[in-house]
Amino acid sequence: MMIFQKIKATFILIQFIITVTIVITLMKFFNQHHWYFRKKWASLQEKLIGYKLTIKGEPDESAKLVLMNHQSLLDIVIMEANYPKDIAWVAKKEIAELTFFGQILTLPKMIIVDREDKRKSLVKLFKDVKNRLDEQRVIGMFPEGTRGDGKKLLPFKTGAKLIAEKLDLKVQPVVIVNTREIVDSQNFSAKKGHVTLVYLESIDPKQDSEWFETLRKNMQETLQNELNLLDK
Repeated sequence: MMIFQKIKATFILIQFIITVTIVITLMKFFNQHHWYFRKKWASLQEKLIGYKLTIKGEPDESAKLVLMNHQSLLDIVIMEANYPKDIAWVAKKEIAELTFFGQILTLPKMIIVDREDKRKSLVKLFKDVKNRLDEQRVIGMFPEGTRGDGKKLLPFKTGAKLIAEKLDLKVQPVVIVNTREIVDSQNFSAKKGHVTLVYLESIDPKQDSEWFETLRKNMQETLQNELNLLDK
């Protein structure tokens, strides 16, 4: 069984290299259609990777900041394919600096952060977030800061909290379930399976001083409930 999962992971890697190269090339030539090409690419991945998706809840199009749990590259693919607005992802500098493929972030003006220089990076982060909001985009962040195991949320970093409170942004939490079982880059394995995307109720940070802790608690409870359903 494991050998087939390795073969499937190899197929996904090769097709990612090919299809992302095509998307980058198209974005270079058609500068006003970055989101269109990303969304078409992400939608195609459902067929190429072979996962089934269930969506629960509704995206709140008045929310300006979307916070998600993170366990797999597939998290971004699913949100790109299904979220109704152009997401400006907050991503680390190391990815943007990749030769050629870093353009998947720089061409569509994603928000790049340098974790080595936190003070300077925070100032730039606020500036870039304001700019993307002015362009009618929605900010997408993974408050855990890195990929977890898909079973339990990691502690949340404070960056998302600071942005939401300082810029007075309505926040919608989103829980993505089981993506690491489908595409696990750490163990280089992949298989078919079922993914659940859950939109939770939006939160106004002004109305609850403990909103960030409440948000994490709700996300963890939702994640566990959905994992229990999958087990059944």
